[in-house]
Amino acid sequence: MTALSGKRILLVIGGGIAAYKSLDLIRRLRERGASVRCVLTHGAQQFITPLAASALTGQRSHTDLFDREDEADIGHIRLARDADLVVVAPATANLMAKMAGGHADDLASTMLLATTLPILIAPAMNVRMWLHPATGRNLKTLRADGVHVVGPNDGAMAEAEFGPGRMAEPLEIAAAAERLLVRTGPLAGKHVIVTSGPTHEPIDPVRYIANRSSGKQGHAIAKAAAEAGARVTLISGPVMLPDPSGVTTVHVESAREMLQAVEKALPADIGIFAAAVADWRVANAGEQKIKKKDGALPNLSLTENPDILATISHRTENRPPLMVGFAAETEHVIEHARQKLARKGCDLIVANDVSSAGGVMGGDSNTVHLVTASGVETWPTLAKSDVAARLVERLGTLMGDAKP
Repeated sequence: MTALSGKRILLVIGGGIAAYKSLDLIRRLRERGASVRCVLTHGAQQFITPLAASALTGQRSHTDLFDREDEADIGHIRLARDADLVVVAPATANLMAKMAGGHADDLASTMLLATTLPILIAPAMNVRMWLHPATGRNLKTLRADGVHVVGPNDGAMAEAEFGPGRMAEPLEIAAAAERLLVRTGPLAGKHVIVTSGPTHEPIDPVRYIANRSSGKQGHAIAKAAAEAGARVTLISGPVMLPDPSGVTTVHVESAREMLQAVEKALPADIGIFAAAVADWRVANAGEQKIKKKDGALPNLSLTENPDILATISHRTENRPPLMVGFAAETEHVIEHARQKLARKGCDLIVANDVSSAGGVMGGDSNTVHLVTASGVETWPTLAKSDVAARLVERLGTLMGDAKP
């Protein structure tokens, strides 16, 4: 028996050249024990046939919103309910736009609008289409609506171009479906909130105060927590990183927005506060760009930002049982981390040296110290992905030790 045994998956096949991979995806899902039914858009039928999909699923494929037989019992509603997961692969630019806009002009889009099931999309399109601002806006909307995303990958395109937009491979999509439907691992059944990246505090519409955070460590932790079986909410400041697959990502700009997003995401079992939140913001941020005036310096009055870690740690209700803070220091790393642990009221501090000599800010490796009330544990220099995996493993152990 496999993780997907007995699970019912509705596969929506969009109209792109990557539709041919969907036939292999059917095979990968079925060999894992899932039953699969297919909905093919009109565009998908230009690349593969309903007969091919039916031959592989062993079930009739659906193509027409106004099919007499299906719609006698409101077939699109039945399709929208009679499954455990909806997978859209390939999710073309057009299909993503329909989903984001709530359009319902064919069977696939109508069913997607009517469903309350979890949805996993595998985007696939030309690199220029993927990088177009409209696709970015649609993707942001879909993520905010709770749609899960796997891929796309970088690779060769049918148009002899290369770049992001290539549909994730069938094995990747099947693995993402498994993570959504059958969460296994040391954090299975847990909800983990992770904050990541910097915050941008506006001075005026074109300038801001920020920290030098790339978000690499926080994003790696979110990914590792998802792979450990957790349901993960990643609250990210402005970064140049793709959203991790299998994770619900909320994008914010300022510290106040980040705190609001964290409070909205509660309750949670673990809170991991890896974001480099700006300590201050401008109290009198300009509504227009501040202009230089004969060399006179602008008068910027600073005010303190909310302390997200301390605010959540000191809550009397909905405080995550395990609170993890980060201490980015340039000197006296362990001493400052111990002080922060006591001051913030959290359970664990991950401290590191972010002085320029270490190359941690923006780099791919990290050297961390785990500081608790009982002591300090120093890890060797590791890739940030390895730091994330090791931290998540430790948190799983701590959660297990906390069980009655």
